[in-house]
Amino acid sequence: MKLGIILQSNKQEHVWNTFRLGITALKASHQVEIFLMSEGSELDTIPDTKDFDILVKVLEFKKLKGEIYACGSCLKIRGKKESNVCPVSTMSDLLKMVENSDKVLVFG
Repeated sequence: MKLGIILQSNKQEHVWNTFRLGITALKASHQVEIFLMSEGSELDTIPDTKDFDILVKVLEFKKLKGEIYACGSCLKIRGKKESNVCPVSTMSDLLKMVENSDKVLVFG
């Protein structure tokens, strides 16, 4: 199955659970893409806590060949540019992810 996930939150627990699901799906041999929108585009600045090891989850997700994209407009609004975490993407890229996914989930 191909799973598309839209992450619209910068809340640590939402982000952490999004990546936990993505990792679980990748380990079960599914394809997973995560598209960061709104506050989710702040992923690279969300700090880890003792309860939520976000950076560890992101790195594991990427190591398992999960794909991450960030909304270019959402980044621009925040005065941010492309990060080391993921490339800048567009609404056309999001539409393509939705069209190509068997299931789409939204977190946040």
